[in-house]
Amino acid sequence: MKLGLDAIRECFDGTVPGVMATCAPDGTPNVAYLSQTEYVDEEHLALSFQFFNKTRRNILANPQAKLLLIHPQTAAMYRLTLRYLRTETEGPLFERMRAKLAGIASHTGMSGVFRLKGSDVYRVLAVEQVPGRPLPAPPPRRNLLAAVRAGSQRLAGAGDLAALLEAMFATLRGEFDIHHAMVLLLDEQGQKLFTLASCGYEHSGIGSEIPLGEGVIGVAAREGTPIRIAHMTGEYAYGRAVRDALARGELAGRLETEIPPPGLSESRSQLAVPVSAGRRLLGVLYVESPQDLRFGYDDEDALVALAAQLGLAIAAFREAVDAAGEPAIAEACTVSPGGPPVAVRHYAENDSVFFGEDY
Repeated sequence: MKLGLDAIRECFDGTVPGVMATCAPDGTPNVAYLSQTEYVDEEHLALSFQFFNKTRRNILANPQAKLLLIHPQTAAMYRLTLRYLRTETEGPLFERMRAKLAGIASHTGMSGVFRLKGSDVYRVLAVEQVPGRPLPAPPPRRNLLAAVRAGSQRLAGAGDLAALLEAMFATLRGEFDIHHAMVLLLDEQGQKLFTLASCGYEHSGIGSEIPLGEGVIGVAAREGTPIRIAHMTGEYAYGRAVRDALARGELAGRLETEIPPPGLSESRSQLAVPVSAGRRLLGVLYVESPQDLRFGYDDEDALVALAAQLGLAIAAFREAVDAAGEPAIAEACTVSPGGPPVAVRHYAENDSVFFGEDY
């Protein structure tokens, strides 16, 4: 049976470095370890470009390469035949790889060395398993398809925004065994995200703000792409970074509140998923864990599916509030209010009050 990239996605998390073989124009081979590989789609992957070295020179002169990957749990080895296509130095793919590389670098004590210069995109011409005796694959932690189904049913049954958020957190706890999470919404100006609800933290952090582009949450929102980090990283640990910046006054004028955001002191796995309605970004669903390698590609896929349903439901509730609220206010007013009506919502769970979309 022909192997595809979908079958070996666990090899791409950086737990075991890949080995890349290239060839110079004069036929001289070169073999080097590779920090990161990133799944793009069934026919393409991206490799981290970090140094102007012999591998880089070879691939620009001769765009053919071989890549050896090792499954982190079974030790099965796979040999990939690649052809170089292009290098990306900005955009969702680049930002996703830069965030993950920061996690790998922190995990290995190489934060000062591992700096992503670009994402080299390759077409995968062939995938073959190297003969050997791999270990048996561990059983999956849970059936994620069943978890998505149960979560979808919970979300569909929610009658208002508060019930929707509780349904989301109940799904994460009960179906995914994820106990630290938060939902953040984008403000009307599109400049920052504010924490709407959270679960699993000592302090809820409701109303705390994250600037767009700051940390894993802000980058995921800005680029509109899921960002998953498998190892602890300082560069993208949004909670400590924002709290420290507030203490130093570096974010003065950029944030309107100094409510500290919730977060684990030792967050070793992080996953931020944009929440959208169609092409309109509404916010971010963020989960984290004190365990390394807690979230894999399948967890990412499952939460992307749930975040899409969450976004559509949030948009529907907003439209319902606007449609129901404006006529009632207009009929009740005997004096011109001097401005547009404002919806006021109170959430008994955490005693928070929102005026429109502002905390």
